[in-house]
Amino acid sequence: MYGVFIMGTYGRKIIKDLDINELIKLLNKALADEWLAYYQYWIGAQVIEGPMSSAVIVELMEHAGDEFRHAGMLVNRIVKLGGTPLLKPEDWYKETNCGYEAPEDFLVMKILEQNIKGEQCAITTYQKLVDLTSGKDIITYNMVLEILEDEIEHEDDLEVLLENIKML
Repeated sequence: MYGVFIMGTYGRKIIKDLDINELIKLLNKALADEWLAYYQYWIGAQVIEGPMSSAVIVELMEHAGDEFRHAGMLVNRIVKLGGTPLLKPEDWYKETNCGYEAPEDFLVMKILEQNIKGEQCAITTYQKLVDLTSGKDIITYNMVLEILEDEIEHEDDLEVLLENIKML
């Protein structure tokens, strides 16, 4: 199909009680979220102002890298399931679960609050995918569980930074 490895016949058979096309659709929605989250972190790091901004920039760029890695994981799984990942950036807005909130106030606290909100949405999205795939598709389950762990850590990191800034 794409000249890449697609999951074998038996690999598809062990996926139980799960509509693979619906799963691909949900993974593409998560992919849209990851690309938008990547950009939200990256652009926030470019424009941020205020106390502890240097420390926050480091964290935002680290999180941006994680979101980029998550996007790659999702694309790989979508292709292996026989699907097509979202191919056009304009589709990210159509398919997103969490949306994108452009930073208009560049103050550290506002940027952190926006990103915390995004992480909370991502946690909800991945928890639903974990619940959906549990006991049905171990490969996708393990992947989304790994991403969920990262998103929970991101929320925690950002909340700690926000609390530290509030104590200044």
